[in-house]
Amino acid sequence: MSDDGPSPGVEPPAVAGSTAKDEPPANVVGADETTATDEVPADERDALLSIAHGAVVTGGGVSVKRGLSIWIEAILTRGLGPELYGVYAFGWRLVSMVLRFANLGADMTLLRDLPAFADEPERQRRSLGLAYLSTLVTSVLLAACFVLAAEPINAATIDQPAFPEALRLFGVLLVLLAFVRMHATALKAAKSANGEVLLNRILRPAVRLVAAAAAVGLGYSVVGVVGALVVTVGALAVAAYPITIGTVGVRPTVRGLRSEARHFFDHAVPSALSGVGRLIRTRVDVILIGVLLTATAAGIYNVVLVLVGLAAIPLIAFNQLMPPVASDLYARGRVATLNDVYTTVTRLIVTATVPMIVVLAVFGGDLLAIFGPQYTRGYEILLVFLVGRFVGNAVGATGILLSMTNNHYPKLWLEWLLAVLNLTLTTLFVLQFGLIGAALGTSVAIGVQNSLQVLLLRRFEGLWPFDTTFLTPLAAGIAMAGVMAGVRWALDGWTAVGVGTLAGLITFGGVIVLVGPNPRDRLVVCELTSHYRQVAIEAVDTVR
Repeated sequence: MSDDGPSPGVEPPAVAGSTAKDEPPANVVGADETTATDEVPADERDALLSIAHGAVVTGGGVSVKRGLSIWIEAILTRGLGPELYGVYAFGWRLVSMVLRFANLGADMTLLRDLPAFADEPERQRRSLGLAYLSTLVTSVLLAACFVLAAEPINAATIDQPAFPEALRLFGVLLVLLAFVRMHATALKAAKSANGEVLLNRILRPAVRLVAAAAAVGLGYSVVGVVGALVVTVGALAVAAYPITIGTVGVRPTVRGLRSEARHFFDHAVPSALSGVGRLIRTRVDVILIGVLLTATAAGIYNVVLVLVGLAAIPLIAFNQLMPPVASDLYARGRVATLNDVYTTVTRLIVTATVPMIVVLAVFGGDLLAIFGPQYTRGYEILLVFLVGRFVGNAVGATGILLSMTNNHYPKLWLEWLLAVLNLTLTTLFVLQFGLIGAALGTSVAIGVQNSLQVLLLRRFEGLWPFDTTFLTPLAAGIAMAGVMAGVRWALDGWTAVGVGTLAGLITFGGVIVLVGPNPRDRLVVCELTSHYRQVAIEAVDTVR
C-alpha cells in the first residue's frame, strides 16, 4: 500500500498554509454566507479541501462497508434463522460496544498527538508505542472478562446454549479487532485517508463477508461463524501492521515511555471514561434487550441498526480528517477559521444526510424485508432511530471538537450525565413499550447529548455552526419526501422504491439549484470535481 492508499495520484490537499496570517481566538457565530468563492481565505480553503477529500474517499469506503454489512447480515439472517442470528447479533453488538474503549482512549489521543508532534519525531514514536501498548493490555483484559464470564452473561441475558462458546470466541475477536482499529487510527492521524478507508472500511468488512459466507456455506452454526471471523480478522490484523507503519512513517517505540505517559494518559483516560459513558448512553439498549427480551428481538434490533448506519455515512465521511485539521488550526490559534470550517462541513453533512433519512423513512419497510419478512416488525423502530440520527448528524463534529480543543473533561462529565439519563429512560421505556422503547430511550439521549455538546462548544470556544443557509437542504428534503410519498401511494414494491428514490433525488437537487448553493459549498464541490476529473483523465491516459 502506498502512502495515499489505493488511488494513485490522489493526494489530500494541505491542511493549512504556514504563511497564513495569525489570528487570535474569537467568538464567532456562523460563517459569512455571502462570501464569494474567491474570497475564502487560503488556510480555510486548504482545510475545507483537505476534509472534503477525506470525505470523498471515506464516503466511498463507508458506503462499501455498509453495503458489505447488509450483505453479511442478509447471509446470516437467512442462513442461521431468527433465533441463532439473534445470538450472533447480540454477541457482535457486545464486542462492538466494548471495542470503543478497548484501547483505553488511545485513539483520540493519537489523533491529537501525531499531528501536534510533527516537529518532534521521538515524541511521535513514543505516542504510537503507548497507543499500541494500551490496546494490547486493555483488549486482552476485556477479552479475559468475556472468556471467564461467558456462562454468567448468558444466564443473565438471552440464555441460549450456543452463546457461551460463541462469546468466548468473540473475546478473542475483540483483541484482533482492537489492533485493526488502532492500525486504522494511526493511518487517520497521519492523514492517510485512503489507507484508513482501505483497511477499516473495505478490508475489514470484506474479511467478515468471506468468513460469514464460508461458514454458512459449509453448514456451520453460530459458533462456526464466529470462529471463521477470528481466523480472517486475525490474518488482517497481522498483515496490516507493517504496511501501516510504513505508510505512517513513524515506528512505535517503548523506550522513554515514562516521560510521555503522563501527557498521553492525561488525555487518554478521560477519553476512555467518556467512551464508557458514551457506551452506556448509546448502546445500553442492546444490553437491556438481551436482558429483558429475546434473542429474536435482538436480531430484529440489530438489522434496524444496520440500516440506520447508512444515514451515518455523511457524518463519518466528513469527520474523517476533522480531528487532525481541528487540532492543527486550534494549536495555531485560528479559532475563527476553525468555526468557518465547522459551519461549512456541518452544512455539507446535513445536505448529504437529508436524502438518506427521507429514503429510509419512506421505503424502510421494503428495505427491512431484504432480511426476511419477520424483520419488517422493526419499521417503527427504524423511524424512531432516524430522528436521533438526524439530530446527531445535524450538529456535526461536536465530540471531536471538544476533544481536539482540550475540553475532554467537560465532555467526560456530559457523557456520564447522559449515560445515567439513557439508562433510566431506556429501562422504563423497554418495560413499558417493549422493543421500540429501547430505540426511543436511546434516541432521546442522543438528541439531548448532541444539543448540549454544541452549546458547550459555543460556551467554551465560541464555535457555532448554524445560520440560515441550513434551511435550504431542509426545504429540499421536505419537497423530496412529498414526491416520494406520492410515488409510494401510486406504485408498489421495488418499482416504487426505484422510481420514488430517483424522483426524490431529482427533486432534492432541483430545489438546491433553484435556491442556490452556499458559495463555500460550491467551492468544495467545484474544486473536488475538477481534481477528480483530472485524476480520472490521468488514470485513463495511463491505461492507454
